[in-house]
Amino acid sequence: MCRLFGMSAGVEPAKATFWLLQAPDSLSVQSHREPDGTGLGWIDEHDRPHVRKQVLAAFEDRAFAREAREVTGRAFVAHVRFASTGALELRNTHPFEQEHRLFAHNGVIQGLPALEAHLGEAMSLVHGDTDSERFFALITRETAQNGGDLEAGICAACDWVAMNLPLFAINFVLIAEDGLWALRYPLTHPLYVLERDAGASLEHVSSLGMRVRSEDAASRPLVVLASERMDDDPAWRELASGELLHVSATLAVKARRILERPPAQLLTLDDLDARARASQAHAQAPAG
Repeated sequence: MCRLFGMSAGVEPAKATFWLLQAPDSLSVQSHREPDGTGLGWIDEHDRPHVRKQVLAAFEDRAFAREAREVTGRAFVAHVRFASTGALELRNTHPFEQEHRLFAHNGVIQGLPALEAHLGEAMSLVHGDTDSERFFALITRETAQNGGDLEAGICAACDWVAMNLPLFAINFVLIAEDGLWALRYPLTHPLYVLERDAGASLEHVSSLGMRVRSEDAASRPLVVLASERMDDDPAWRELASGELLHVSATLAVKARRILERPPAQLLTLDDLDARARASQAHAQAPAG
């Protein structure tokens, strides 16, 4: 399955180098299993979004490694892709940008003609072939229809998809000027959150015996989202099915369950075509 990463550093920008490159299960390590593209997005100290992506695995991408070491931001979203829908092209590589927000998704949504019809004029936001970008466009449209209330837009879009389209999973991470948002639904794929206090140790010993430590991240409180536990910190917590997490610009964390019912049309691996089945085969939990 694709892998998601998100990080909020609060008001002051920080680097995400440890999580992207150095952690025992960094995004670079995960990309050895997810070879179809790499994307990194961040919100800078002036609330401007930036996206860099390539149709390469992260461990092969020199630009990804350079940016992971150099870029500072208030919030990050990153994605390593194992394609299920859409050609292996840059326009289908996550994260996507709409209305100064950045979005990455892990899962499969079917019934795209129905989704496109429901989007109507909002299809103009979509430039690629993926279910993910169309799902993001629905969130963007519903947010606008709710007066710019992003949480209301997310809730409306997720409820419509869950009740009207066949889906395998709609896990996502979204970053914007007002913080980071993440959803796990249903239980098909895991999604974890780690709330780190300032001063907590952030290091590991490599297979060559070298000790890697991130001074920048260790000295700062952070909130991290990931598809897998990226280190052995016992504070990693798995989100519940339907749980929407919001991390504000001040690192206040709010979580609530926005989807109580299972999907109306829940897909299994056997319902997917061979390509999608291969991309989603690492599901680790029973759906629900």
